[in-house]
Amino acid sequence: MNRGWIGSAVLFTAIAFLVLRPWEKDPAAGSASALGSVTRVVDGDTIEVRLGGRIEDVRLIGVDTPETVKPGTPVQCFGPRASHFTKGLLTGRRVRLVFGVERRDVYGRLLAYVYLGHRFVNPILVRRGLARSLTIPPNDRFAPRLRRLELDAARSGRGLWGTC
Repeated sequence: MNRGWIGSAVLFTAIAFLVLRPWEKDPAAGSASALGSVTRVVDGDTIEVRLGGRIEDVRLIGVDTPETVKPGTPVQCFGPRASHFTKGLLTGRRVRLVFGVERRDVYGRLLAYVYLGHRFVNPILVRRGLARSLTIPPNDRFAPRLRRLELDAARSGRGLWGTC
């Protein structure tokens, strides 16, 4: 057997694992993160993301948009606008998910802060009045920031605060 070929195969496999793995440590955020593509927006605060070879439901941490698809719940005021905005922003786009302390909710969805390039999506929704802040410990890293944005949006009558 050719040792050079075996060494090259081992090196290639190691590099492929490091480059292609969907889960990685995010040193800036101090928590695990993943890169994926948004395949569908379920509603304003829930998306489906292709991570590696599987599709995962992802719930945005710290935000709560009005309901549009929850079984047994009527469509809420400003819900369609919030869903439409999130669809336009994220559908088909590559995103980085940064996970909270608690990785999944009771429904099995991944819980994440979502980044589109350098844009932090979660606070964008709150700042525009498309979502309220929602703090559920231990995933409360950005709670003070989201709460301030919510208060500012409410005072300014932006989005749901001026309509609902």
